[in-house]
Amino acid sequence: MKRRILVVDIGGSFVKLLMSERVERQFASGPRMTPKQFLAKLKETVKGWKFDVASIGFPAPIRNGRILRNPKHLGKDWVHFNFARALGTPVRIVNDAAMQALGSYLGRGRMLFLGLGTGLGSTLVWDRNLMSLELGDLPYPDGKIIENHLGVAGLAMFGKRKWKREVLYAVDQLRRAFIADYVVVGGGLVQRLGRLSKGIVRGQNENAFLGGIRLWERKRNSHELKWHLL
Repeated sequence: MKRRILVVDIGGSFVKLLMSERVERQFASGPRMTPKQFLAKLKETVKGWKFDVASIGFPAPIRNGRILRNPKHLGKDWVHFNFARALGTPVRIVNDAAMQALGSYLGRGRMLFLGLGTGLGSTLVWDRNLMSLELGDLPYPDGKIIENHLGVAGLAMFGKRKWKREVLYAVDQLRRAFIADYVVVGGGLVQRLGRLSKGIVRGQNENAFLGGIRLWERKRNSHELKWHLL
């Protein structure tokens, strides 16, 4: 029997719930959303759906399935929140950009993923390795960090034309720094970029669902998971 996977993509503005590429529901998140509020809204939104396991993309550093610190763009009390206990089902949790990156990976080479949205998500993927990064905290001039320039705040500050130049310059520099074969740029702002340079691939929102499915993939004839979460 095919396993039914619920994919939960938690962002700074919305929480998206997917049972397939075409079956999606969502509800608003925001800087005041706590685990208690999230859980109540999630249970209300998934009514009528049946699932066996869940994949969760969360906007904060994750290690060994545990949230290391509270997210920048949500409320507090997330660090010790147990998703599996709350949902009553097995859960695999990764950084939200990592889940999007996993679904965007073309199965070859070294890929850097950058998610442009409320902040800046970032992940490196190669072979069967998935490494979450925190590039949004890289320092920029005047005491800023890079996500202040490349995310929603940067678009509002610079205007579309200058913001696009900032993004494309940063993407090229980060590609060189990580010796990436190509960069996938995703997130809610990617459509604002227009035409992209060679070596830059436009990510698709539905890739988060594919990434959530891939989190449960196993090696052939083995009980070991296919992807190494670093």
